[in-house]
Amino acid sequence: MTAWADRGPLPDVVGRTVEHEQVSGLLRSAPLVTLTGAAGVGKSVLARAVLEEHTARQGGTVIRVACWDGLTEGGLTDALLRAAGLPDVARRHTARALARRSAHPCVGRPARGPVGGGDSTADDPSAAGEGIAALTAHCRRHRATVLLDDCDPMLGECAQLVRRLLRAEPDLRIVATARRALGLAEERVVGLTTLPVTLGEGIAGPAVELLAARSGPAAPELLVAVCQALEGSPLAIALAAHQLDRLSLPQLAAQVGAEGALFYSGPAVSVRHTSLYAAHAAGYALCSPVDRRVWARLSVLPGDFDPWLAGCVCTSSDVPAGAVDGALERLRTASVIERVGDAGGPRHGTEATLPPRYRLPRAARDFGRTQLREAGEEAAALRRFRQACAALAAEAQIAWQGPNQQVAVRLVEDEQHNLDAALTHPPQDADDALGALEIAVSLWFHWAACGFRQEGRAHLDRLLLLSRDDTALRARALWLAGYLAAQENALGTAERLLDQAWTAAVMHADDDGLARIAHAHGVVALYREDTGAAVAALEEATGHRSRDPWFGPGPAHSWALLAITLAPIDADGARAAARSAWAGRHSDGDYWLYSTVLYAEAVTERAHGEPAAALRACRKALAAKKVIGDPLFIEGARNLLAGLRRAVRGGAPVPDLDKDAPWWQRGRGGASRGQPFFSRLRAGS
Repeated sequence: MTAWADRGPLPDVVGRTVEHEQVSGLLRSAPLVTLTGAAGVGKSVLARAVLEEHTARQGGTVIRVACWDGLTEGGLTDALLRAAGLPDVARRHTARALARRSAHPCVGRPARGPVGGGDSTADDPSAAGEGIAALTAHCRRHRATVLLDDCDPMLGECAQLVRRLLRAEPDLRIVATARRALGLAEERVVGLTTLPVTLGEGIAGPAVELLAARSGPAAPELLVAVCQALEGSPLAIALAAHQLDRLSLPQLAAQVGAEGALFYSGPAVSVRHTSLYAAHAAGYALCSPVDRRVWARLSVLPGDFDPWLAGCVCTSSDVPAGAVDGALERLRTASVIERVGDAGGPRHGTEATLPPRYRLPRAARDFGRTQLREAGEEAAALRRFRQACAALAAEAQIAWQGPNQQVAVRLVEDEQHNLDAALTHPPQDADDALGALEIAVSLWFHWAACGFRQEGRAHLDRLLLLSRDDTALRARALWLAGYLAAQENALGTAERLLDQAWTAAVMHADDDGLARIAHAHGVVALYREDTGAAVAALEEATGHRSRDPWFGPGPAHSWALLAITLAPIDADGARAAARSAWAGRHSDGDYWLYSTVLYAEAVTERAHGEPAAALRACRKALAAKKVIGDPLFIEGARNLLAGLRRAVRGGAPVPDLDKDAPWWQRGRGGASRGQPFFSRLRAGS
């Protein structure tokens, strides 16, 4: 027999085989096993399933108390006595002990006060002794296991009660569920996470299985889409499945995949689990005021983040900068935020240690965003977020011109979700629009050198319409938009934008800008196969001494492009330009420049009868470019490499430059990629 306090039906448990075995094994040896995890992850369901199996196999009973359900006079001890069905006399002794404990020292009768706030006899062993003795004797006699369910609102009282129970009966078995551990030495903790959506290529995970059990036969891709949007949360999946009474599965998939909070509701054993909002509201009520503000402000972050970014977004007059780290750790311990990356080794190419990274799951983020709006703080938090992303983009721009461009590439990759959100969220006013434009301009290397030209053009086209003041920043944005259009072979658009950029550069006396415009005109001429115009434009660019080494392709890159332009017609001139390019480098870690110079060497040697030397240079160029990406260059270099291999190994004639299109004319109009190209390169290329 099992004595459940609510006697509710036991839901099926899906996808918890490992955790089930782990809890069952610990239950045989540990006096206290605590299941922890976020709201709606299924702690209570698993605990009850394990205990059902345990009692069915070994006999005995289970005495359960749900701490969220509200406790009457006598607190936890009396609630357990009632759940165990013990005689009224034991409960009356406990209530009298509570009255004596609550009495004012100057009055001989109990003082009235709130009831149900915890086990008020916890600090008085003599007062609590009768109830504890009766309870442990009952557990020993009936081989009962105690289940303290949802301990969060009474975590301290639960810990004190467990100490007394185990002191009175060391062989007692206690299972607890909570969003954080009780913190006792005897405790063994099993943490639950959300359910995996997939287990590999084409293999549905437990989350999909859970949804399929409620939706019936359905297209697997729709089930996967819903579960991915709900991040594998069992409660979210169950509540979403309840909507299938009024929505088709395609409609549900479209709804959960859209931006915005998911305030689904449905029947549940407890009020807290009837909606995602209620589940998180219960935990929010237990947080301190500072932790609540941090939770709400973190909701503007769309992906994972480090403590620095969290501090930028959360710090204000009511949340000191020094309080944010502590709030992050408390929210992590309370299973509100997840730590997705531990602090670890040095950041690639630097001596700095990587900070930990956190993530606010979607349901908690939706709840926090609602609180932020109700407090009237959403606009200020979004403004701080965009300012922080502008600082991140500026840091990446400086790193790109530093000793190792991989640092910049990895920084943008790590912060991709945050930078995308800062670029795409509608600006609140003109200053906010300039902040977004500053991010787009600082990421010029990401768009132009790493192959994300279409994404960069889309951001710049939109933000230029919102930022019409004649500022130096707008002048740079016009040049960058024209440069990307030239790289994309949209030559008419490129010339129009470059003309506007020239006017702005003259207005601001920006000599560096004029040199960058000349470089972009050289790219336009290369696409038009106008060698004379390309040489003239690039020579103009190389004759400029850059005073701003942090932005755009400087004279060294103009020399490298000039070397490529001269390769078919002037071998000596091409080699001299390549040497000048490398001599003008900022650092030996400039992979963008290095790969371009090597490509120039490869096409020069190929054009002038040295296929073996060209093959060696092309291999090096391809390896250098893979470090930072750009599929346009990589595809062209691979085509060149294939022809050179045939010429060197098989005796085939060296490919004719006139018949073999150069790298910059490869992959025109390709589809926009959904993830960074350099991620895929490191993953397997």
